[in-house]
Formats: sequence, structure tokens, C-alpha cells
Amino acid sequence: MEKSNQTITYHTMRHSFLIILLLILFSCGKQETTSTTSEQPLVDGGQSTVVDESSEPDVVRVAVNSPMHTTLVAALKAAEYVDALSNAGPFTVFAPTNEAFDKLPNGTVEGLLKSESKNDLRNILEYHVYVGAIKEDYIQDGMKLNQVNLDNITLNKKEGKITVNGANVLGVIKAANGFVYVIDAVLLPPVKK
Repeated sequence: MEKSNQTITYHTMRHSFLIILLLILFSCGKQETTSTTSEQPLVDGGQSTVVDESSEPDVVRVAVNSPMHTTLVAALKAAEYVDALSNAGPFTVFAPTNEAFDKLPNGTVEGLLKSESKNDLRNILEYHVYVGAIKEDYIQDGMKLNQVNLDNITLNKKEGKITVNGANVLGVIKAANGFVYVIDAVLLPPVKK
């Protein structure tokens, strides 16, 4: 009889434990459902879709937040490079202003934004990006950087003024994943032979 009572007690405890476990799981699931319905739904996407309001902006967010770089942002989107430049890097980006793009011959920007011109657009954008963080203080006159498209640019520094392939650097912005050099001209890569 003693063994039978132990078996009943064991089954009762096991049954009670399962009920408590189910109640805990149910209540946790209910709380989770309640909290996620008040939040915005998750969006599938790459690194650029991560929402982080407290950290320093990355190079893409610097451009997105600048009214002077709407053409550059449109080009990055058309080339599908927003996520790539939102990653850890580090990157040094030479960012032409809208006025710099306006200096190109009529129809150039519109033509580059077409899907059939994606490779040309990517080549131009890659010519504006160096993998590595180049601080202003590191720049020396005549310094060459091998860009993402594997072509070189030349930086010059005279009397504190910096140029890149002759384009003037208007300002430098520190980003979470590198530096953004605002420039007054679009850098055109050398023609491949």
C-alpha cells in the first residue's frame, strides 16, 4: 500500500508540475503577444533597416540625413549599396553634393539611375569609397588611395585645404563606421582600356 501511495503522490506532483509549467508558458506567451502587438512589425531587410536612435549614424545615415546629398542617396538605392555601406566598415566615403551632380552633363544622372546602367553606376559609386578610416590628420599631399572599384584617387593637402582628384573637400563628418568627406564634384573613374 505504501508503494501505491508513493506512486499516486508522484503522479499528483508530476501532474501539478505540468499544470504549473503550462500556466507559466501560457502567461509568458500572452505577455509576449501583448507587447509585440503594440510595437511596429519587423521589416525584412539588411543592415540599413536596423533602427538605432542612440548611436552615432553610419556613413549612409549621414548622407540620408543631409539635404545636400539626396542625389547620392538615390544613387546608392538604385545601385543597391545602402546595406553594404551600413555595415561595420570602416569606410571613407567621398560624398558629392547635389550641386556636384548638377555639374554633370544633362541627363547623366537620370541615365545612371536606370536599371540597365546599374554596373556603370556601381563603378562610379565604388570610386567614391575607400575601405578603411582615413582621418583628416592622416592625409598627406599626393597621397593615393585604392578605391573599392580598384582604381586610385589622389588626395592633395595644401595650406590645410584638401582636394581629391581636384574636387574640393567642403567638410568632414565622423560616422559610426568611418568618415564622410563632402566634396564639390563627382569623381569619375578612369576609362578602362
